[in-house]
Amino acid sequence: MNVVFVSPQFPDVYWQFCAALRRNGAHALGVGDTPWDALSPRVKEALDEYYWVSDLSDYDQVYRAVAYFAYRYGKPDWIESNNEHWLAQDARLREDFNLAHGPRPSDIERWQSKAAQKPLYAAAGVPAPRQTRLTTFDETRWFIGEMGHYPVFAKPEVGVGAGGTRLLLTDDDLRDLLATHGPEGTEPVSYVIEQYVEGDICSWDAILDSHGEPLFENQEEFPPSMADVVHGGLDLAYRSCPEVDPALSGAGRACAKAFGLTSRFVHMEFFRLARDREGLGRAGDYVGLEVNVRPPGGTSPEMMNYAHATNVYQVWADMICFDESRQRPDGEDAFCVYAARRDAHRYAHDHDEVMARWGTKIVSCGRVPDALSDDMGNYQYTARLLTQAEADDFVAFVHKRECELDEDQEGVREGSCGRGPAAEPGA
Repeated sequence: MNVVFVSPQFPDVYWQFCAALRRNGAHALGVGDTPWDALSPRVKEALDEYYWVSDLSDYDQVYRAVAYFAYRYGKPDWIESNNEHWLAQDARLREDFNLAHGPRPSDIERWQSKAAQKPLYAAAGVPAPRQTRLTTFDETRWFIGEMGHYPVFAKPEVGVGAGGTRLLLTDDDLRDLLATHGPEGTEPVSYVIEQYVEGDICSWDAILDSHGEPLFENQEEFPPSMADVVHGGLDLAYRSCPEVDPALSGAGRACAKAFGLTSRFVHMEFFRLARDREGLGRAGDYVGLEVNVRPPGGTSPEMMNYAHATNVYQVWADMICFDESRQRPDGEDAFCVYAARRDAHRYAHDHDEVMARWGTKIVSCGRVPDALSDDMGNYQYTARLLTQAEADDFVAFVHKRECELDEDQEGVREGSCGRGPAAEPGA
């Protein structure tokens, strides 16, 4: 089997998808924009061959890379990046090389459109926030009035994470959005306006077989949401949970069927309602937010491995090669918790203190790539913890700021809440 994997070197854990393919006897053929000599040894060892292109967004270069592999190894069976940024290009390559497996451009266009997702949620029987496309002030304001009042949430119709999102609180906020991103704005971009929902964000992450059935599933929880993290400059913490709520699993499986998702790693986001909402459900119910047809970002695949004592890279490769999982969990399920810090903040506990307190539980720590830091913070600690209480204590310890009240002192330490560059951990 010949599998062309686009960008095996970024994110920096993705080489493991290729290594897993090779363990199954497949050819792992990489296309990337990092020169061969600059690749890490583990990326090189995970590949049968690598084709360097100067720009991965240059379709002609990437097409020639795939054509070279087809000449050398035979027609590709799969082309995949597992990366939101390259999904449309992956689909175009599949169409141009007439591959039997994987979504085509029309599929990706439908899945990535937040407007086109709405009728698919309805087909799945999963409630979702009301939505309209941003058009004129009067039409959009009428929609907001129909829902009752501000706030509403605005986001690009096609986008990744919290990039470009806005919380609209007033008519002036709506006018500002129209002035820049409206049909006649200075930077016209297709936006949707969505009903504001209060609740925690949870995700159902799964590796689906060719019938859309999960070979692996995971529940992640994001308090606070990525949008709040980005817009508020908050410290990010999220966790992979040891168990999946059956209600969340049911909603995810229904969406997989309605969206026609098969033979993929998927990341579906849901609100868990904080209170009863007419037309959406009761407190604790799940409401569809968005469906992503790739793994969750950052180091989330690693976190799933620690939470479930498995290897999701190998489960994915087993799905590609055998349409089944040949992995068996090897250990106790746990919480795997990611807690990140920002360089602009000063923290009560330095790196040495964090390691002294939690070092036996920490499975990784280090700088976050600049390309991911808006969402993921600048420095991360990831820990494997057995209880919810322990997970909460870990996040509180890592995130405690110098300006917060000390438990053994009264008041706030003067001059300790300033912003500015923090010392490198270990410095």
